[in-house]
Amino acid sequence: MYPSILAVILGVWIVGISCWILLEHRSPAATIAWILALSFLPGLGIFIYLFLGPRRFNRKMLVLSRARELLATVRERLEERADKELPRSARLLSEMVEKNGGGPPMPVRDLTPFVEGAPLYAALLEAIEEAEDHVHLEYYIFNPDRIGTRLRDALVLKARAGVEVRLLVDGLGSKRFSRRFRQPLEAAGAQVAYFNSARMTRFLPRYVNFRTHRKIVVVDGRTAFTGGINITDGQSEEFSGEQAWRDTHLKIEGIAARALQAVFAENWFFATGETLSDLDYYPPDPLQGDHLVQIVASGPDREVPAIRDLFFSAIAGAEQRVLLTTPYFVPDEAILTALQTTARRGVDVRILAPEKGDGAMVTAAARTWYDALLPAGVHIHLFGPRMLHAKTLVVDDEITIVGTANMDNRSFRLNFEVVAVVYGRAAAEGLAAQFRKDLKHTREFTARDREKVALPSRLLESIARLMSPQL
Repeated sequence: MYPSILAVILGVWIVGISCWILLEHRSPAATIAWILALSFLPGLGIFIYLFLGPRRFNRKMLVLSRARELLATVRERLEERADKELPRSARLLSEMVEKNGGGPPMPVRDLTPFVEGAPLYAALLEAIEEAEDHVHLEYYIFNPDRIGTRLRDALVLKARAGVEVRLLVDGLGSKRFSRRFRQPLEAAGAQVAYFNSARMTRFLPRYVNFRTHRKIVVVDGRTAFTGGINITDGQSEEFSGEQAWRDTHLKIEGIAARALQAVFAENWFFATGETLSDLDYYPPDPLQGDHLVQIVASGPDREVPAIRDLFFSAIAGAEQRVLLTTPYFVPDEAILTALQTTARRGVDVRILAPEKGDGAMVTAAARTWYDALLPAGVHIHLFGPRMLHAKTLVVDDEITIVGTANMDNRSFRLNFEVVAVVYGRAAAEGLAAQFRKDLKHTREFTARDREKVALPSRLLESIARLMSPQL
């Protein structure tokens, strides 16, 4: 009798959980994986699903939608199209971004790339020191270490001088950003907020997914920074020496800085309820310059994975070269197919990834995709021994992408990310030159290397691949 009752209970559970997951409208692979996990591991599966699973957070999405509505008028009034005509491939890419909800390419009077942490931190401190009206910062990781303290103290000084300071840090990535550490900021008049706290609620853990992985600094609405570099000693040669992470960041001076201001304003409203719609935060800039920059933001609150579509379209449209640098390579089927078919068309496709990432599971999963790319003619270069954390893409001679998004599902669908698309030969050649420089610290991973991997290691890599939707 008892086995029959248990069978009925299990059957009801499986049917109920299947209906619940089906109504989430995820990809077929993710749907099947979650149904199997929750059906046969009900206790552990439910915990993982609630703690890590890609749940839709409808009430939170409504807040973000409200933020975009409030800022829509500001965006329309401030978006200034450049007079410069783009080459066909770049124009088609920029039009696709706009149809996905992004703004147009905007003129920039100066664009400065940084490929190491120490010079970036120096530039940040200089920009903050020169601030006259406001400084807005949004970071995934803001550590209370030596670099973090130095930056905090600079913000304290500006706040005391009457400059508006707003700092938004992610609740999970900046878990070390303590009340004690932020107290001097608040005492000086700065505003500090946490994005989507990951602490335990009374009954359930709050979202571990849906993080802000963005790194944004906007000073006086005219100067902005974005890229892969967080606030941490580990990314500064001053404190970590030769082991400092290799990364890429951009300093943008000009009208495009206002687009990053609007991205910051959305998440600030989400975290605090304050609307930064005053036009003083989006000042005019009569000096346009020769660079064109298009800011693309994405997040789990949007139906369209704008950054994933951007990468896919850029790679699929390449005619000469694709130079991809990414610390976490866990592509979806669309990106994988784009890389394969582009290489088979005779385009020079190269991927620069770390020899050993900061996460064993991600590194293991990444190797399984090499099996499909190597036969297609994709060149894979493994960087080391220090960690490679840059997120860049160079396509042909006109398209360059720098930002916070990794080549994985977490960045495409679960995190809030932002990238800058730079149109023009100067930026493309500059990052292509850096790519060639980085190749001197790599070894090319070949089919022969893949053949040498022992069966137990292959099995572990395949198991890690099963977790790819969450990596």
